[in-house]
Amino acid sequence: MAITNVALDHIGLAESMLNYVASISEKNISGDDLAFKRPEQEYFNCQLVEQPNIDFAYVMARQFFMDVFNVLFFTGLQSSKNEFLSGLAEKSLKEVTYHQRRSSEWMIRLGLGTEESKDRIQKATNNLWIYTDELFEMDLIDLKMVDEGVGIHLAPLRQKWKSKVIEVLDRANLGTPNHLYVISGGRSGQHSEHMGHLLSEMQYLNSKYPDADW
Repeated sequence: MAITNVALDHIGLAESMLNYVASISEKNISGDDLAFKRPEQEYFNCQLVEQPNIDFAYVMARQFFMDVFNVLFFTGLQSSKNEFLSGLAEKSLKEVTYHQRRSSEWMIRLGLGTEESKDRIQKATNNLWIYTDELFEMDLIDLKMVDEGVGIHLAPLRQKWKSKVIEVLDRANLGTPNHLYVISGGRSGQHSEHMGHLLSEMQYLNSKYPDADW
């Protein structure tokens, strides 16, 4: 039930953002068009969020990594000169702060639980760690938004993110991964094999009934 509620928070956030983008677009599009009619290569998300729900440990480790980032990101975005973004950040920060507290508690609970729970959460942490560098990548558009006071620079968030993550991992008696190999490309439209499967499920009804009204 809690995972479903977290998902609904993120769906609400995505809906608000997509509807706003559609409203300022020069094209005659809707938020639904952006969600359901884009090809895979036009999604510019980090690949961490595409990874499958192998077990509960993977769900919580992935959520924990994202929650820590989201708290830092929306905290900074509150200062955006764009009123919509600053307002969205203020509203979302209340939600993601709760998400971070919840996922942190689960990381600690699993790490300090049974031998099996500790092994599973450590494995999930190790395997998902290679996707976390991508959270802080920026392109020319991101940098332009920073220059205009609309977006925020992600580089200063990296060390804050790592410090918070390590703090929780230490409390959970979990090791911090030290992989040199990292995954990149999601923010430029390159995705893991899992992205296509996610989109085929999410976009199925719209593809089958493209002219339907919901």
